[in-house]
Amino acid sequence: MDVKALKAKLDRGEALLLLDVRRPEDVRRWRIEARRPLEFMNVPYAEMAPEGDPTDPAQAPHQVEQVKRYVEARLREKLPQDKPVVVVCARGVTSAHVAQALRELGVAAEHLEGGMEAWGRFYEIQTVAESPDLAIYQIARPARGCLSYVVASQGRAVVVDPLRHLDEYTQLAEQKGLRLERVLDTHAHADHISGGPALAQKLGVPYHLHPYDGIHPIDVLPATIPFDYLRDGQAIRVGSAELIALHIPGHTLGNMAFLVEGRYLLTGDSVFIDSIARPDLGGRGEAWAPLHHRSLKKLLELPEATIVLPGHYAHPREANDEGLFAAPLGELKAKNEGLRKVQEGERAFVEYILNSLPEFPPEYVDIKRVNLGLLLPDEAKAQELELGRNVCALAQAYQPA
Repeated sequence: MDVKALKAKLDRGEALLLLDVRRPEDVRRWRIEARRPLEFMNVPYAEMAPEGDPTDPAQAPHQVEQVKRYVEARLREKLPQDKPVVVVCARGVTSAHVAQALRELGVAAEHLEGGMEAWGRFYEIQTVAESPDLAIYQIARPARGCLSYVVASQGRAVVVDPLRHLDEYTQLAEQKGLRLERVLDTHAHADHISGGPALAQKLGVPYHLHPYDGIHPIDVLPATIPFDYLRDGQAIRVGSAELIALHIPGHTLGNMAFLVEGRYLLTGDSVFIDSIARPDLGGRGEAWAPLHHRSLKKLLELPEATIVLPGHYAHPREANDEGLFAAPLGELKAKNEGLRKVQEGERAFVEYILNSLPEFPPEYVDIKRVNLGLLLPDEAKAQELELGRNVCALAQAYQPA
């Protein structure tokens, strides 16, 4: 089964058991999740087939036989009789052995082609709005919970917060007949490698970032990448549409949001659907939390009908019925705990923030170095840095529903 087919099944809520055969510590860091309840089981492959090399094709029959013995002895009664099993591993090798063993034992089973590596490269595009005067496309990377956008009008477009797999954007532009004219980053990202500088260079167009984010907050070194300055209140034209840049420091000192035609708010890392951004990834949570409060208070002054389009999500269940990560600002003011705390005042907000910070992932320091041109990773290192979902929101966002 390929990734697209599995994602479609998960979105439809089809009954299945997801059997993850990776090590428990890898599963705790990163696993496939769904918008609807998902039956999940983790049984490490090393327990099922401890002998031999699973990557050696010549040993495949022996591997399958080991798995069959394990299933018969320890797993048979735990497997469902009324739903298929989808087996997942890191690269789609050991999961193939397990799926074959299950089928030989009469269990309906498939494995995820390419494993979690394929899941990590999978993107999904949803339409937020589409007319000749204004089109907005939301590009999601489910494995990371990252969201980016293409905003278009009259055949021209800008890309906001692109991820590092550039073909997703150039192919969308080709399909829709768009000319990509600018690339915007809401901030210098810490959780994923930005595709912004590389995409702008590939297209020969300007790359925009706020100058406060042009300095690494930990190293205090300036970026080596070229970028054009974003400023508060700056108007960016795309066709007949207009984006207004809003400087909202807090998550970073240069954090920005973009108000599109006064109706859609690309919040980047500030406001999410179920939570708000953390202010400590620059190592200065206590100093930046009050700034964060003032910035969020500024956003809450926008009309309640404004549609919030965030830069991340912590769980797929944050999507609406159409699969979009979008909600009216008025709705979020009522249900989003972080935004409710904003309305309680700065002191209550700062206390709430500082008591709600998840663990600081050490790789985020290097990711920021990459995004400022201070570190140049190869593909293997880039994949390693991006393992796991983002943790840009407060800790409550990652708790089970």
